[in-house]
Amino acid sequence: MNHAASHATIIADRYLAVWNERDDITRRARIAQLFANNATYLDPMMRGSGIDGIDAMIVAAQRQFPGHRFFLHGTPDGHNDVVRFAWTLAPEGPGAPVAKGSDVAYIDSHGRLLKVTGFLDAA
Repeated sequence: MNHAASHATIIADRYLAVWNERDDITRRARIAQLFANNATYLDPMMRGSGIDGIDAMIVAAQRQFPGHRFFLHGTPDGHNDVVRFAWTLAPEGPGAPVAKGSDVAYIDSHGRLLKVTGFLDAA
């Protein structure tokens, strides 16, 4: 089954929901559902591995940008075991995005994120 292509939007939506989740217990549960136990994340400014490392990284990003949320930009796509999608980070209310980027995610045989590499287009 081509998990990535058929589920690209679902995966991207779930991924951004994790980054936007402020409740610690809910966020960790969502990370554990979405990411493989040995998952890794890497972008130009941060990295994390495993459920604990990814959670700590997301918390740090939320503290750096209080009152901001990640929004899907464009249409996610995927093939084989890879999904890519673009996002913006913007204030929850009116206001221009403070960052834009795209992520490439590799999916394991169970449909969970194994590796995510992020790119910043504008910050």
